[in-house]
Amino acid sequence: MGDVVQMHFTTPDYVIFALLLVASTCIGLFYALSGGRQRTTQEFLLADRSMSCLPVSLSLLATFQSAVAILGAPSEIYTYGTQYWFLGVSYFLGLLIPAHVFIPVFYRLRLTSAYEYLELRFNKTVRIMGTVTFIFQMVIYMGVVLYAPALALNAVTGFDLWGAVLAMGLVCTLYTTLGGLKAVIWTDVFQTIVMFAGQLAVIIVGAHQAGGMGEVWRKAMNGSRIASLDLNPDPTERHTFWTLGVGGVFLMLALYGVNQAQVQRYLSSRTEREAVMSCYVVFPCQQVVLCLGCLMGLVMFARYGEESPLDKGYVKTNDQMVLYFVMDVFRDLPGLPGLFVACLFSGALSTISSAFNSLATVTMEDLIKPYCPAMTEAKATLLSKGLALAYGLVCLAMAYIASLMGSVLQAAFSIFGMVGGPLLGLFCLGMFFPWANSTGAIVGLVAGLAMAFWIGIGNFVSRMAVPTPLLPIINATTMPLHGNMTTAVMTTLITSITAKPKPTGVQALYNLSYLWYSAHNSTTVVIVGLIVSLLTGPMKEKDLTPGTVYPVLGNLLFFLPERYREKLCCVTPLSHKPKAINTQPYQMAQESNGVAQHKEEEKTEEEERATPQPSCRLAHTVQETAL
Repeated sequence: MGDVVQMHFTTPDYVIFALLLVASTCIGLFYALSGGRQRTTQEFLLADRSMSCLPVSLSLLATFQSAVAILGAPSEIYTYGTQYWFLGVSYFLGLLIPAHVFIPVFYRLRLTSAYEYLELRFNKTVRIMGTVTFIFQMVIYMGVVLYAPALALNAVTGFDLWGAVLAMGLVCTLYTTLGGLKAVIWTDVFQTIVMFAGQLAVIIVGAHQAGGMGEVWRKAMNGSRIASLDLNPDPTERHTFWTLGVGGVFLMLALYGVNQAQVQRYLSSRTEREAVMSCYVVFPCQQVVLCLGCLMGLVMFARYGEESPLDKGYVKTNDQMVLYFVMDVFRDLPGLPGLFVACLFSGALSTISSAFNSLATVTMEDLIKPYCPAMTEAKATLLSKGLALAYGLVCLAMAYIASLMGSVLQAAFSIFGMVGGPLLGLFCLGMFFPWANSTGAIVGLVAGLAMAFWIGIGNFVSRMAVPTPLLPIINATTMPLHGNMTTAVMTTLITSITAKPKPTGVQALYNLSYLWYSAHNSTTVVIVGLIVSLLTGPMKEKDLTPGTVYPVLGNLLFFLPERYREKLCCVTPLSHKPKAINTQPYQMAQESNGVAQHKEEEKTEEEERATPQPSCRLAHTVQETAL
């Protein structure tokens, strides 16, 4: 690489970057010292269920938008064109279904951990399996999402690698441990604003230097970067309208429907209506984020054309290309490179803090409380903070391991991504199929994970014959999508750089587009789970916990007489239990944990019981998410 690459930070850049870290820490300290001072697990893990719609929605967005996404999206558009923009089509169903199906069920059960649902619906074994799978998934991801942007920054600007990693990891651990979920959500809001500001600054200055947006568009058209609608139904094609618009829905559901980091935000909302509204507010914000990524990629193309900095040898990998472009555009504007780097690390901070908080929550609620029923509220809160701190240190250790991994780094990304689909399938099995039993759930989850690892490892091994640099693979296929939590890293699994003969047989399965992975693996869980449930004796209607089933089949089979629908277990026991929705399952879950509830919360529940419900049938109440 030539000297042109090493464009170093100036003092204003370092000042702006430092201000981001200081501001994030201050927000954590503020919530540690104000309000209830994080003295209860409800406040620390669920922000006292007091959050309003706007901060929750911006936090959902920030968790979704990671550093890998900020680096990957423009690189994807620069290399392949705007076909990826059609992913925006999947956002509609990907948020509508969580808003009207998953949120009502989770919120009315008054859960803390999404995996409590699995015990209420199946049994304790299924809950623990779901929890352990999630912890495995997140721990692997944390170090990688911390290390990857720092490595790219170090390569392009000479910014100290481990200085950046330690600064981010320690600041993130500090404000998550001190301030709880409130601090995480409000720092996410601040970091979202920084992300938007950084990306907008690059687009505005870059477009101005290229001769205006009209010129940018003209060059993109001439360079065949403006993609038309590709209706090719082939599932092995990396990006078509169907893979993006339909396969993308399952990726969105794995993230926004059942991922603990997002579910926790819904549950922190003041009311169910606020939780649903937060989903609706995220929708236009996501479209804006997607458009910003696309515009930055087009501005990059207008500046460099077909001769990318990668081709010229100025950078070694695709993920460094965006940073090189930013340093190139802002070379005469001190402070602005620091703003973009603050934007980049805001994405990483929001993702990692969400991981810490959600990991502390599931460890506390699913693995410790059920076995320590006599634990006091004060001890439980202290232990929750200790868990958040411990996971922060684990994250730094994982970042160090990631630095030693080399080419195994991609495998770590891939393992993370493979787990999202089976977990989605497990929740869908319980929520939509009343006759599914615990044996079916366990066998289904194992089958889904086995299928995911078989395809993922098969794909990885089949590509080892053609060695390619690691990070170009990551960013050739890692787009703004789910750079963050459950599904983005699945994007590392498939790369189609050069035209190859059409694969057949098992090889075709290995070449499945990464956007179909979540759909394929979740469907495996559901099908296997249903077959095993029917063979081992389906769940009886009377054995179902009220409020755990969404009657989607009852609605789809509306044309059948009710007696047949009852035989199919499509009508839930809530038909005859008008008051059970909000209180009974929640009390069962909490009593099994042996933790006394906060007096204010008990008072709220009594008020809820006293308030007449709009309807007593789950088929209606679960769908009446008033807007």
